[in-house]
Amino acid sequence: MSRDSDDRLPGDEALPGTLPEPLRAELIAFRRDLHMHPELGNQEFRTTAAIKARLEKAGLAPRVLDTGTGLICDVGSRSGDPRPMLALRADIDALPIPDTKAGVPYRSTVPDRAHACGHDIHTTSVLGAGLVLAELDRQGLLPRPVRLIFQPAEEVLPGGAPDTIASGALEGVGRIIGVHCDPKVDVGRIGLRVGAITSACDRLEVSLDGPGGHTARPHLTTDLVTAASKVATEVPALLARRVDARAGLAVTWGRLEAGHACNVIPQHAELSGTVRCLDLAAWREAPDLVHAAIDEVAGMHGAKTVINYVRGVPPVVNDAAVIDLLAGAMTARRGSYAIEDTEQSLGGEDFSWYLEHVPGAMARLGVRTPGDTARLDLHRGDFDADEEAITVAVELFTAAAQLDGNSA
Repeated sequence: MSRDSDDRLPGDEALPGTLPEPLRAELIAFRRDLHMHPELGNQEFRTTAAIKARLEKAGLAPRVLDTGTGLICDVGSRSGDPRPMLALRADIDALPIPDTKAGVPYRSTVPDRAHACGHDIHTTSVLGAGLVLAELDRQGLLPRPVRLIFQPAEEVLPGGAPDTIASGALEGVGRIIGVHCDPKVDVGRIGLRVGAITSACDRLEVSLDGPGGHTARPHLTTDLVTAASKVATEVPALLARRVDARAGLAVTWGRLEAGHACNVIPQHAELSGTVRCLDLAAWREAPDLVHAAIDEVAGMHGAKTVINYVRGVPPVVNDAAVIDLLAGAMTARRGSYAIEDTEQSLGGEDFSWYLEHVPGAMARLGVRTPGDTARLDLHRGDFDADEEAITVAVELFTAAAQLDGNSA
């Protein structure tokens, strides 16, 4: 795709860092290899080794994280420059679901494992950007060092980001950027949004207990099935009246189990689900609010509760200045027509943990082939991506690195 001439930034005609064809072909092959060999969170040993080997081949010095998978790698020399670096982040893990695609040679070879969220695209794009930036550095054209972060376990709450940060990934970093595949956006385009772009996501597990009894005499015991059903239906409704509706706090159950016989009132019931929230302030209050609502509803029916509220991830809140950086980078590469507004989603992303420490932003990366009507979605076994998205992401990252490096 070519960009509009009137979209050019001052001096950007000479902005280097486009993806050469031989490297483009190599990156597609690299992505397909990852796609064929998906690994779950904190088990990404093969993936880590493949990334490390390619970076070392380029003369770089990657460091495997303390957790044993994932790695960080700096491109360029600081040379006494005290300014903090820009970090490019990719997540490297896959999902525990079968790959159901047909007719592609790179279908997963591992049963019940698939790169169904596009992490193979994210990983390949940051790798490609690092290789292009390393070549620019050899030519003396990289204005400031850049850090590559290949993070494990994004799909495992609370995500691999906290462990990655603990391994020193953000030391010397001033800003961080990343992309996430979006099958609703055409390849060649990105979606940007200032402020929250994802929601918070926590895990909720509830156990209810009572003495049990005969279904002929529910008045002599705790009707635990009714209590569980009331918790399932009334807790979300109750929370909707105790939190500002604009906060988008939502409890959604994925599992409810109680009883084994039709004429026995059980002694134990379990529910589990997720708590999602669009607003950061409301997310911080959510555990207390959810606990109180469950205890109140269950207590009305005489059930004893044990609540396990597992913190997941806060919302990804994009920094306005970093969004400007991404917009400038995309405009320099493809023109402003290649940028569209995007809405906040209810999905969770542990990229948010980095933003608790440094400003940053995540862009939605278009992976839909223009004209495709298949409507593929993330976390589905048939998910796939137009591999031109790798080129787009590499050029976005390399342009952002140069624009950031040339800033004051």
